[in-house]
Amino acid sequence: MGSTQVEFKNPATATILEAVKARRTYYALKGESPISDEAIQNIVETSVLHVPSSFNTQTSRVVLLLKEEHKKVWDITLAALEGLVAAGAVPREAFESSTKPKIESFRAAYGTVLFFVDYESLASIKEKFAIYADKFDPFALESNAMSQYLVWTALESEGLGANLQHYSPLIDEGIQKEWNIPASWKLDAQLVFGTPAGEPGEKAFAPLEDRFKVFGK
Repeated sequence: MGSTQVEFKNPATATILEAVKARRTYYALKGESPISDEAIQNIVETSVLHVPSSFNTQTSRVVLLLKEEHKKVWDITLAALEGLVAAGAVPREAFESSTKPKIESFRAAYGTVLFFVDYESLASIKEKFAIYADKFDPFALESNAMSQYLVWTALESEGLGANLQHYSPLIDEGIQKEWNIPASWKLDAQLVFGTPAGEPGEKAFAPLEDRFKVFGK
């Protein structure tokens, strides 16, 4: 089982799928952007407005940080990790040889998109649809993940590279204080982006036959 040449009714479909195929993880990034800050903002705003959510709950919250503001995220992260080293929770040798250079590489990029979920905003709908109450938190996380993927793919389509990080809850308090983030916003992921300074790693695929089935064709 594999991909075959097909003809789509709308040429935009092929364009979307090519963007999906092209999206990769770039760790080597420069603090530059081939597009304007306004274009970046438009991509993020579009994801906030148009990515679907269950029952139209609109639980995703997003913060775009550019240039010097972006660097603060990774200063906060580095300080938090240094605290773990001082407490003996992380070996200093591993921190200096691996962790610190990785955080510094994120800091060297152009921007970071912080993705949050406002779970508290679900209180009323959980009460209204009590039979689904335990499902709404996972649904909210799924919607947030779609936003992450859309922004990542769109940024790469515009010539930027990105990688997705998860340093929550280690950095949550510092992030909240620095940008006065509402307490109900729970940090889920950090998308780091900038102009690629190197090639992505090789993309490997598990056999499609083990991951996909079709019936009725």
